[in-house]
Amino acid sequence: MKELVIISGKGGTGKTSLVAAFASLAKKKVLCDADVDAADLHLIMKPRIRERHDFQAGHTACINRDKCIQCGLCRDLCKFEAISEHFEVDPVSCEGCGVCVYFCPEKAIDFPVKTCGEWYISDTRFGPMVHARLGIAEENSGKLVSLVRREARKIAEEKNLGLILTDGPPGVGCPVIASIGGAGAVLIVTEPTVSGKHDMQRVIQLADFFNIPALVCINKFDLNTEMSREIEDFAEEKKLTCVGHIPFDPVFIQSMVKEKTVIEYEPDGEAGQALKKIWDGLVKKLGL
Repeated sequence: MKELVIISGKGGTGKTSLVAAFASLAKKKVLCDADVDAADLHLIMKPRIRERHDFQAGHTACINRDKCIQCGLCRDLCKFEAISEHFEVDPVSCEGCGVCVYFCPEKAIDFPVKTCGEWYISDTRFGPMVHARLGIAEENSGKLVSLVRREARKIAEEKNLGLILTDGPPGVGCPVIASIGGAGAVLIVTEPTVSGKHDMQRVIQLADFFNIPALVCINKFDLNTEMSREIEDFAEEKKLTCVGHIPFDPVFIQSMVKEKTVIEYEPDGEAGQALKKIWDGLVKKLGL
């Protein structure tokens, strides 16, 4: 079994569109949407949810008014100013540090585990899919990323599927680290801009740190061919394979509006042909 994670140094480079297109080309695979902070693969896949589970992580303080003597110690100790003058905890401001719980002389503050979101196991027209939705302003997304990847691997093992296609989060933070650990390879999607190149360099360093094979793909390459050449030169300098270029094409938006992949919507178009070529290159390079 192999896992290919599609990531990028910044958001909006086209990761989800690529994952969806690859899903329509790959055989015997599980789809995994690890971009839990802003999941959107379901917009194209139209999943039919089979299982729904709560995701619980972290804690939020809750003052028991029957026990509270309003001594004010919790308010003095709270560095996040999450406790009002009426001794009520603002769940958005509370960081779940537990200081108030530990020092309360009357043990009047409860500290329950909070539900941060949901994760799902679904069926799609391209096979099983594991995805999630994190609540507004909730954290611990790295933990949720690890959970959905673990569940995707379980399904792949149970159904004897040889590939996990993972739509990873952007950036280089905790969610990205959680999405690439133990992966077979990562495909870094970038675009020909100064910020695109810079953020690609950062995520290449991250993949190198974890000793994960990385490949590069340039989306909208024809908007700035000079920068595209710079990106190719940098990839060559780092001994990374640039598996292909995708032209700027409104078909990506048009297909998403129709809830279809580019391959389904316009398979013989310029963008569709470029995506097929990239997929063929990945199959050959990684033995998918």
